[in-house]
Amino acid sequence: MKPKSKMSRMLYEMLLNEGYEERFCDLITQNLNTDFTATRMIGYLSHYSHPPQGEIVDEMLSILSDRNRIIEKKTAEGYNAKWNQMMQEGLFDGDE
Repeated sequence: MKPKSKMSRMLYEMLLNEGYEERFCDLITQNLNTDFTATRMIGYLSHYSHPPQGEIVDEMLSILSDRNRIIEKKTAEGYNAKWNQMMQEGLFDGDE
């Protein structure tokens, strides 16, 4: 698994300081191990005072789902750009 980012380590400390169990904090930050995902969770937690663990897990899953949709969108955009480039450069001579 990828090492935790700076923001992920910050999230870990934040959760720990809020009184959540060390194992729970570790599991959350193992999944939210990038600055982007950890920052999203920190933003969520800043709006609530000690939410239940279940709500934190639900938010983590939502953040990961959003991240996957963004990755899929960027991948599709990349494929579309390559396709357009191939069409413009005439790789399909006579197929216009």
